[in-house]
Amino acid sequence: MTMAATILAAEEGSNPLIPHTFELVVGIFSFFVVLFFVGKLLVPRIQKTLAERTDAIEGGIKRAEEAQAEALNLQKQYRDQLAEARHEAARLREEAREQAAQIRAELREDAQAEARRLVEAAHAQIEADRQAAFAQLRTEIGRLSTDLASRIVGESLEDEARQRRVVDRFLDELESSDAQAVR
Repeated sequence: MTMAATILAAEEGSNPLIPHTFELVVGIFSFFVVLFFVGKLLVPRIQKTLAERTDAIEGGIKRAEEAQAEALNLQKQYRDQLAEARHEAARLREEAREQAAQIRAELREDAQAEARRLVEAAHAQIEADRQAAFAQLRTEIGRLSTDLASRIVGESLEDEARQRRVVDRFLDELESSDAQAVR
């Protein structure tokens, strides 16, 4: 214990909270050297790095904002173009409908004109056929009536002029009786 007692006695004379003068001078000198080193060399580099990072972050934010603004602008342009394209498509569809209606109307008019022309041609053909049949029937009736008249009268009606007059008179009387019966 003597050794521990001597260490304790030696330590009792010095306060552990107050450093020795030599340690205090060396500590203060070391502190100023470290402070100078940190203040002159490290702090500017740290500040420069922090400034670069701040600029990079702020620049990145600014670039992101610009890119976002450009994206919004492009999106607006695309929407405008899409709306314009839809409007143009609707206009083209409407024009196509109008053209289709116009073509249908033209085709209908052409078909009606063709139908009228065919009907008129058919009526003309029917009229021509009726006239031809009427002429042929008139000739046939005339021949039969002259034969009949020859048999009834007992004389020959071979004279063509006389035969024609008799047939015409007979047919005129027949037509006038038909006309009165229709009224």
